[in-house]
Amino acid sequence: MAADSHISTDLVIRGGTVFDGTGGAGRRADVAIADGKVAAVAAAINPADARKVVDVSGQYVTPGLVDIHVHVYAGTGERGSYAGDNSVYPDGFTFRAGVTTVADAGCAGWRNFEDFKQRIIDRSKTRVLALLNIVGHGMRGGKFEQDLADMEAKPTADMALRYKGLVVGVKTAHYAGPEWTPVERAVEAGRQSAAMSGGAPVPSRARGRMGSLPRRSRMTL
Repeated sequence: MAADSHISTDLVIRGGTVFDGTGGAGRRADVAIADGKVAAVAAAINPADARKVVDVSGQYVTPGLVDIHVHVYAGTGERGSYAGDNSVYPDGFTFRAGVTTVADAGCAGWRNFEDFKQRIIDRSKTRVLALLNIVGHGMRGGKFEQDLADMEAKPTADMALRYKGLVVGVKTAHYAGPEWTPVERAVEAGRQSAAMSGGAPVPSRARGRMGSLPRRSRMTL
């Protein structure tokens, strides 16, 4: 981003090595922030024009990072469950590591996604996206995640479409049986959501057991 070195701004982050997210090499630059947005990136910005200056010489300056595998459906009080005590609240772990967006890896299914949304997504300063578990009850442990009857494509696709700005894929994992039913239904949920939305297909992560297929695959449906 080109910038005028003489601007009025709220904050100047000065002297760091800036990686701007384009894939280019880092460079020494100053970053100006105004009204909560990046206003300028320049080799030198006059610190007298800023209300506050932070010297970050020797540090990296980046856009907010994206953590693509987290478990953040916390607060339900359920023991031994990723829709409970095995998850963490995102804001306590993200910003301190430079992360501003996370993708929850299938803690909730279609039955409890709206509770997850109300409890965590809507209340977090961190941007929380989600893979929707093909298991309707989500990642709540063995008796739930081994129940093939609770792995339904249609309600999963419907919930994904209802919150298509939040749901970024369909998740299947932890099934211990020999069948490929969880994978097949996750794929079908992706196909149905793509067909109903007329948009880009959602990715699905699958964990396999057969030598003819990868143990983990990301499928574009």
